[in-house]
Amino acid sequence: MERPYFPMFVDLTGKKVLMAGGGRIALRRVKTLLKFGAVIHVTSPALCEELSELERQGRITAEYREYQPGDTTDYDLVLAATDSRKTNRMIWEECRERGVTVNVADDKSLCDFYFPSVVMTEEAVIGINSGGEDPSRVKELRKKIQGFLHKYK
Repeated sequence: MERPYFPMFVDLTGKKVLMAGGGRIALRRVKTLLKFGAVIHVTSPALCEELSELERQGRITAEYREYQPGDTTDYDLVLAATDSRKTNRMIWEECRERGVTVNVADDKSLCDFYFPSVVMTEEAVIGINSGGEDPSRVKELRKKIQGFLHKYK
């Protein structure tokens, strides 16, 4: 393993999260973070329909524009999931300068943390991660764990 990551569970209640990007990856991550009480702001020229619906419901806020330098100011956590590697890299650089924890969807080497696949029950939260090596295998494992927990509920 290139550099090991410590699996840490963090209280995100009320933490300000910037999601740069409005597509499928952004949606999956936003939906997960909402379960943990994060306050999420999305910046993207366009949002997928489900993100637009979350905005209409008041569960997230959004600005319909490209990422701009300085957007990471005052955020506790930043997720870069735009369709531009150049923009994602610029976000990473800004977060590095500001000391803001960042995850870059298209480059695992630029991630301060890997976004896990999450299984939640009333009794437990389980995070699964492959270090960015095999997301499809992680998804398969998550489904097996969910099936196991449902079977023995």
